[in-house]
Amino acid sequence: MLDNLRNLVRYRGLIQSLVVRDLKARYRGSFLGFFWSFVNPLMLLLIYNWVFTYLLENRSKDTQPYAVFMFTALLPWTWFQSSLNEATGSLISGGNLIKKVLFPAEVLPIVTVLGNMVHFVLGLPILAAFMVWYRVVPDWPQLPWFLVIVAVQLVFTTSLALILSALAVHFRDVKDLVSNLLTFWFFATPIIYWYADERFEGYKFYFDLNPFSHLAISYQEVLFFQGGFGHWKWLLAMGGGSVLLFLGAYWVFDRLRDSFAEAV
Repeated sequence: MLDNLRNLVRYRGLIQSLVVRDLKARYRGSFLGFFWSFVNPLMLLLIYNWVFTYLLENRSKDTQPYAVFMFTALLPWTWFQSSLNEATGSLISGGNLIKKVLFPAEVLPIVTVLGNMVHFVLGLPILAAFMVWYRVVPDWPQLPWFLVIVAVQLVFTTSLALILSALAVHFRDVKDLVSNLLTFWFFATPIIYWYADERFEGYKFYFDLNPFSHLAISYQEVLFFQGGFGHWKWLLAMGGGSVLLFLGAYWVFDRLRDSFAEAV
């Protein structure tokens, strides 16, 4: 396992090429092309803001302007959700590559995570524009934490992508199960509501058990709220846990590697 893990560094050129290929293929033949990378997060923001501002009015004063509050966590959630949905079937759809003797199968789920990370990064200017429009000023001394949050999410998401992609090869129901579980996970995470709201006092224990809650809250505290980054201990703890999860996920992936070519 350690040898294969070390070899990941050697595959960085291959990973980069596949990420670029996937990004080009995603918008090939479309009129707007790569511009959709900016349009999609903008439309997502406008739709959610309309629903939860007018149809299901959010009355919490702490989360105003609501569009900015919501998008600080919704944008990284979209990266997370899209990565897992695509990674779950990545080995199956990439069966022709896996059957090649020297092709490293772990590259495929990693590429899906990195590809969606690119879309996340391209969505940040939309968030920044709305912050300027609504005059939301981030807590500048805490802003370097943003890179730490992104790094933790990258490791955490990659870990789940590896293990889910490996399991989906042998259990095809995993893809549908993940899709439905992510819907529940979204509403169980304080993304469209603030976890410190008095209405959710009895749910704090469940928020603490939810890994993505700590990412969502971290994004919100660094980018939206003033008064410091109080969730940093949880974030660092999750960072350490994500590294252990990655090692465990890669071990499972490596154990199942030899069966991929036959199963796909």
